Amino acid sequence: MLPVVSIVGRPNVGKSTFFNRLLGKRKAIVHDEYGVTRDRHYGETFWNGRDFNVIDTGGYLPDDMNVMTVGIREQVHIALEESDVILFVVDVETGVNTLDKAVASLLREQDKPVILVVNKADNEERRLNASEFYELGIEDLYPISSISGMGTGDLLDKVTEYLPVGEPEPESTLPKLAFIGRPNVGKSSLFNALLQDERSIVTDIAGTTRDSLNSNLNYNDKDYILVDTAGLRRRTKVKENVEFYSTVRTEKAIRECDIAILIVDAMQGFDAQDKRVLREAEKFNKGLMIVLNKWDLVPEKDTNTVRDFEEYIYTSVPQLSYVPILTISALNKQRVHKVLDMADLVIQERKKEISTSEFNDFIDQMLGEKPLPMKRGQQLKITYATQVKSDPPVFKFFMNSPHDLPPNYRKYIENKIRQRFGFTGVPITMVFRQK
Repeated sequence: MLPVVSIVGRPNVGKSTFFNRLLGKRKAIVHDEYGVTRDRHYGETFWNGRDFNVIDTGGYLPDDMNVMTVGIREQVHIALEESDVILFVVDVETGVNTLDKAVASLLREQDKPVILVVNKADNEERRLNASEFYELGIEDLYPISSISGMGTGDLLDKVTEYLPVGEPEPESTLPKLAFIGRPNVGKSSLFNALLQDERSIVTDIAGTTRDSLNSNLNYNDKDYILVDTAGLRRRTKVKENVEFYSTVRTEKAIRECDIAILIVDAMQGFDAQDKRVLREAEKFNKGLMIVLNKWDLVPEKDTNTVRDFEEYIYTSVPQLSYVPILTISALNKQRVHKVLDMADLVIQERKKEISTSEFNDFIDQMLGEKPLPMKRGQQLKITYATQVKSDPPVFKFFMNSPHDLPPNYRKYIENKIRQRFGFTGVPITMVFRQK
């Protein structure tokens, strides 16, 4: 796991601008989180040869002053749990604020490195005025300007000094299955149902993400690592920050897993947040599955109910129609072992290798059924194709004018590959090169 640096502070001090400054052009995983009241940001950057994650906790506290104080307290508590270094951002224009003092008092009690970032210090006078923030009792103080970048280099030098250094944990060769999804859809229930199954042998292992529960599981003489992304302790009734860090934890789990298993509450349906998480996992070329939990609660089921649910989901995300869908009841342990059976199938599909001769015969047949179009008076031609990688699969095509290949024909090629070779639950990468 990469070290985690969190940005905390009251609203309107420039945390999000500072976040964007730190990431620069390397916005690896920056997105707007749908389904919550304001934007959340999570990204990866590097400095002085060190890679680390940055979390922007800013800009989404309620307007009510009392609730805001509680919200900031919650924000800082969770940031401390998740982070290796805390960047406490204040505003030199407005000076020391009562909320700044409240945050500082919390931070001083902790044993994690805290750096005071005095933002908007974009001239000499403001840099001098930044010294008034020493009254907050935080020794490391850096005046900076998020907009111009002034002072951020020295600040990042200090951040990298504080980042933990240690031997990386040896990478496990066991397949990692991450349970992802919205809160209260039954991730932990499924996790526990699988671990408590009499056919399973369970051993605890060191967690690779804070407060995520990772366990080894042996099922049908095959070993897996299960990752439950739920499990964040709720300290107060202010839940926005809890849900935010749950999202951060899900992002981490997606990046490190082999198979991302999206758990959906069959009674709540498939919503925009489910789509986003699924697309995120596809972007990282993870194996994909959808599990409809609480199927026992769906009323008046008949032989077409499952098909109707599948059609509903595939219509919502037609580009992900290759993702298998299962129905279970984690609470009643109905069909929970099917999750592992399907995961094993997807793992094998990720490792599938197609010989070059077989693949080129397939391409010739496909082109015979639907020839490539003409572009600018020239007939497009694919002269050669091969699978250059498996786990996950990558195919390379050599052709005369790859930039002219229409997107709909690319999709046609992918669909034909799936019809012929399967790749259930597996994103396919296709690279087109000039021949």
